[in-house]
Amino acid sequence: MKINQIIIALTLFLTSQSYGQQTFSSTLLDSKTEKPIPFASIQFNSKTGVISNDQGEFNISINRAIKATDSLMISCLGYEEKRIPLLNFNQSTILLTSKSVDLSEVLVTNKNYSIDEILDKIKEGLTLNYDFSYNKRKLFYRTSYYTDMDKYDVILEKSTIPEFNQQFIDSLLLIMPKSNSNHTEVLGELYGEIEPEASQKMDILKACRLYDKSKDINLDNYEKRFNDIFKKYVKRDSYFKIKSGWFSVKEEMDSSLFGDTNEKEEAVTDALLAEQQKKDSIRKIGFLHWRKMMIHKFENNNFIDDDNDLNFIHKSRRYEFEIADYAYINNMFVYVIPFKPKRSEDFSGTMYVNTEDFAVIRVDYKNVKPLSKFSLLGISMKKYLKEGTIIFQKNDNDKYTLKYRDESLGQRVGIKRPFKIVEKNKNVKGRRKQNELKGDIHFIVRNIEKTELVVFETNSISESDFKNFKEKPQVSPTQLNQYDPEFWKGYNIIEPNKAIKDFKVLERE
Repeated sequence: MKINQIIIALTLFLTSQSYGQQTFSSTLLDSKTEKPIPFASIQFNSKTGVISNDQGEFNISINRAIKATDSLMISCLGYEEKRIPLLNFNQSTILLTSKSVDLSEVLVTNKNYSIDEILDKIKEGLTLNYDFSYNKRKLFYRTSYYTDMDKYDVILEKSTIPEFNQQFIDSLLLIMPKSNSNHTEVLGELYGEIEPEASQKMDILKACRLYDKSKDINLDNYEKRFNDIFKKYVKRDSYFKIKSGWFSVKEEMDSSLFGDTNEKEEAVTDALLAEQQKKDSIRKIGFLHWRKMMIHKFENNNFIDDDNDLNFIHKSRRYEFEIADYAYINNMFVYVIPFKPKRSEDFSGTMYVNTEDFAVIRVDYKNVKPLSKFSLLGISMKKYLKEGTIIFQKNDNDKYTLKYRDESLGQRVGIKRPFKIVEKNKNVKGRRKQNELKGDIHFIVRNIEKTELVVFETNSISESDFKNFKEKPQVSPTQLNQYDPEFWKGYNIIEPNKAIKDFKVLERE
């Protein structure tokens, strides 16, 4: 081949590569209110599609050159379907028009079902309408943890050690991070039966973690100050009595504080180092095992299982239901059925039920009261938030599998107690008490866990396909110090929210 032919061939190859994949981004808005439209389905074909996030944003990548006939089909509950041509696409926002149901279009059935009859048919269909068999699910999973310290007070009432004063305590509180977050994202394929207790195998295609290690409480800079203070005031053969209210514990002095070592302590140190090395060596395997277990648990944590706190179907007598409206979802005509607890149950929400087979294809839910709370002797815990959305879609077997799941869990933990730390020494003549610290602590920490799962494809496989699939256990997430839009370029995921986009590890001096 001549040199000019090589250049032409190379140019054509590079051109085809650069135009062989394109990414399209936009935000879906209500045409009247201009509010974002979450959880809309954006489909290119039966195998390529995404879902808009809670701000109506989406990002979809097409792995071939765009043709003049190519378009996106956008559909969402309560809105007219919209087809968007992709050639010369440049829409930063897409407006959707609300769709009203003409009652003359209501499907004519041989019976007008009451709400009780609909609920009975929903229960009958739980084992028939949903697919629990062997499947391969291509999915994207994101979990985010947010921690905020709402209160952090330590009042020192008494100290026999001058250096341990209120100013020193306040300096410790100052370095404690008051808010923190971390995010893990996984793109992969999950193999196995969808039923809750079935074992799973997973192929992790790509994963990342946004985590700021500097937000961990780090007392390294205070270690020398602690050691110097202890050496100055505390005797090496002393022990401590730590008391809070009625509770107390005895703690022996760590002799290594004074530079003492012995063979027993060295052996313990060596064992700890060996254990840490072992943990490091299996960390990659642990990531795969933990994530596939959490994803499978999350996809099954819904109203289908009777052993679940989302019990509004299995314990329907404890809730009030009504047929409030009719709507279309992905060309399915559905009942719109709000529910709320009659007395002491936890959730209210809305479910959308296919009028043909009585499958629940979507549920929006939120707790109406704390799921649990505990308070005793100054220690409190309250699970104050559980809300989410579950969306199902029909697969090639004409059964329903999970398409999207979103859930936020909130918990608040508090401690408000007195404390007393007393140094005692039985080898000193006179009173055993040597030093004393006394005061009150009051901490309130609030945690929110947000999890999202979108299933792009669900394909039936055989039991032998599952058994023959070999996992690649040596996988770990890429550590990112800040959100990087290039990391997922070319992949279809759920668009991140603002908190993730703004994530950045701050460098400290």
